[in-house]
Parts: sequence; structure tokens; C-alpha cells
Amino acid sequence: MRKRVDQEWMKHWDFILLDILCLHLAFVLAGVMLRGFVSPYGTPGGRYQAAVLAVCQLAVMPFAAGYFAIVRRSVWEEVWTVVKFIVTTMALVLVYLFAVQATVQVSRLHVGLTAALFVVLDVALRQGNKRRIFASHKADNKKTLVLVTSAAQVRSAIEKLTNKNTVQYFKLSEIVLMDGGEVAEFADLGLPIYPLDDHAVQNICHMHVDEVFVLQSDDILYPAAFIHQLMEMGITVNYTNSFLAEFAEIHRLGLFDVLTTAINFAPAAQLAVKRLLDILGGAVGCLFTGLIFLFVAPAIYRKSPGPIFFAQPRVGQNGKIFKMYKFRSMYMDAEERKAELMARNKIADGMMFKMDDDPRIIGSEKKDKNGKPRGIGNFIRNTSLDEFPQFFNVLKGDMSLVGTRPPTRDEWEKYDLRHRVRMSARPGITGMWQVSGRSDITDFEEVVALDKYYIEHWSLGLDVQILLKTVLAVLRHQGAA
Repeated sequence: MRKRVDQEWMKHWDFILLDILCLHLAFVLAGVMLRGFVSPYGTPGGRYQAAVLAVCQLAVMPFAAGYFAIVRRSVWEEVWTVVKFIVTTMALVLVYLFAVQATVQVSRLHVGLTAALFVVLDVALRQGNKRRIFASHKADNKKTLVLVTSAAQVRSAIEKLTNKNTVQYFKLSEIVLMDGGEVAEFADLGLPIYPLDDHAVQNICHMHVDEVFVLQSDDILYPAAFIHQLMEMGITVNYTNSFLAEFAEIHRLGLFDVLTTAINFAPAAQLAVKRLLDILGGAVGCLFTGLIFLFVAPAIYRKSPGPIFFAQPRVGQNGKIFKMYKFRSMYMDAEERKAELMARNKIADGMMFKMDDDPRIIGSEKKDKNGKPRGIGNFIRNTSLDEFPQFFNVLKGDMSLVGTRPPTRDEWEKYDLRHRVRMSARPGITGMWQVSGRSDITDFEEVVALDKYYIEHWSLGLDVQILLKTVLAVLRHQGAA
């Protein structure tokens, strides 16, 4: 699932906020320079003048602020863009004032000085924000990109992708040669390189890949079958020539203008709200986790001395490995005993592990009058208390409140191409198949179908529905693992 930005200028909300704040800062500084340390907002005339400036700036912003390709613009290009923006804004201010015959209420010297200060301040702040953006994309949280092209285009493609005047939101993880060129000649690049064959597809299936860039050569047939396999896995694909795809948008990748296809394009604003809800929910969940710890930790340790929390490597979005946290509900040797219990696995194809009355659960040897286990491990699993530490994963950004359940590494290695699609979205504490009767679903293909439906039809409304159903299921003790 890829983020969609419907309007180019709207995706640069940080620059928009800087411009708005900068105009008011310039207005205040101009007032100080003209009248001393007196607030220009202290008089009706000053407030009226500030309001006119703000409204005219907002009116001009979508047309003349120059947010398109702003991060790739040079300093002098930025100066010229800002000058055109503020001149247009001030021209609109003057036209309005003459139209309403209110020029006597406004100091034209104050307006002119505000415009001059705005140019200096805004250029400086825009350049500073660009530096911040470039620096932030040097971190380890870049997306991984696989380059698929011919041997003759490898070096020129890398040069354009890594151009210093572009924002590097990705890092090259490997190269696939469409024409089966000599791998040895690219040893100096320090990247895994291999030919386009079945091995390449399987390798991509089981590694961390966020996006693939297919740079087509005119003398090589377009790898249509390969593209369809990538789309089946839910991987975002960028390509440079026309290709029939249901979902395709134009984006910028280095110095390339590319068509991008993905299983779903989610509106950036909705994804921002989803992340905000994750942060708020994660923070509240962490507080509850601390309270629950005070009660369950002594009970867990008394029955099974050892760590209270269980950290296990899981496969996250697009194959990225992270540590998922839970309250430990199983004995310390649970992983070692898993192999001997595989015969009792309810998931027939072994793609996931689920069994009734798991003897590895802490205290499961204790039975109630109906012969059901009733240990502390069974209690925290039946009430889903073991899931609460995952709110820390949500707060970190490894997981979301709602998503697809992250598989273990051994489960991930068993995936076919069509199974990988379920990890094209950020994993969640709860999800579509969990609220669809997870204890009753024993067919992994049904799990994949539900997860794929969730990704293809994702919306904030769907997340809210799943969260409400999850709360009801927990209160009724339904669908516990």
C-alpha cells in the first residue's frame, strides 16, 4: 500500500506552515523597526492589516508559492520564486485595499518593509527545511529499492537515482539484470546482483523490499510476467514506460519520472490521521501495559521464573524484521517444544501455528471442572492481556493498531508469492481476520484473502469498525488465540 498525495502543493505542508509563520514574523519585525517594541496587533488598524495579509497570502499560495519540486530547487531559484510569491501577494493586498477604499487604514511603508523582510526570512527558512529533509533521509528508515534493468544501464541508472539534488527516501538494496549480463563487472558497487529468473522472484518474495524500479531498455522485451508477480506480492512497482495496470500514478524517483503501481494508493491525509491515532492509542496502551504489569508480572514469575516480556523477531511491512513484544504466556522452552507439537497444528498447511490446549502455556497443567486449562498463561491469553506490550511497537512505528498480523521468520520463509501481499501494509495488533472469528479459521488461504481485502479496501472507517469489533470480541472472550 502506497501513500497518495492528491495535490503537489499540499504534500509540502511543512513549507506551507513556514511561509505562513514567516509572513507574520516579517510583519512583526517591520512594526518593531518602524515603531519600536510595540505589538502591531495592538491596534485595530494593525489587526486589520495582518488579517488582509494573511487572507491574500492564502489566496495566492496554491498558484504562486512554487511548491512543485521545491526540494530540488537551487538557492537563486528559490529567491526568485519567493520574490514572485510575495510580489503577487502584495499586489493582491493593494488591489483589495483600493477596491474597498481602505488605503488610509494601512501603512504602505509597513507593507513594503514586510515584503522585503519576508524574502530574506523565507528563503533562509526554506533552505533550512530542505537541509532537514535531506538529513532525515540519511537515516536507517529509508525504503529499500530493487533496481531491475539491463547491464548497459546499471551505472547511469544509479547515478540518476542517487543524484545529490534529489531527496533520497530510498536505498538501493540489490540489482536484477534483465538481460543476464555479467555480474562480476559490477562487483565494485557492493550490492547483490543477479539475473532475472525464478530465483530472483523467490529472493524478492522473502526479503525486505519496499519498492521495485524497472528501467526498461528498448532492445529487451518488457518483463510482463515478472511485473505481475510483483503486483501479486503487493510490492510497489515503478516503471518508465506504459504498462497496463489498474492503479498507476506518476511520481518522481531520483531524476526519473516514473509510473507507479501498487495494490492500493492511500490518501496521505488519511494515513497521517491513522498514524496520529496510532501514537495516541500507543501512548494510552503503554500506560495500561504498565498497570497490567504490576499484577501479571508476579504471577508469571512465580509460576515460571524468567523474563516477564517475550520479544520475538517478526516480519513487518514489506519484509522488514522487527522485535514484537508480549507478556510471556508460555514456558521458557516453548520454542524448542513447538516442533514436537506440529502434528496438533490446526492450520493444516503449516503456514501458521495454532492448537487447542497448548501444553506450553504457563500453568496449563491446572484444569477447571470441565477439563480446560486455567493457568495464568491461559488467563492472559484468553483476555488478550498478553498483547498489550505491542502498544510499544505501535508507538515506535513498527506496528499499527489495525493491520495484518506479522508472521514469524519460519512462517515467512514458507510463503508463496500470493501470500506476501498480506505484508504490504504495516502489521497491526488486530485486523480483519482476527475479528472474523480467528479461532475458527484454520485455512491460511482464507487469512490471506481477508488481509488482502483489508489492504485493497483500507479506509479510516474500516479501521474504526475493526477496532470496535475487537473491543467487543475481547469483552466477550471471543476469538482469543
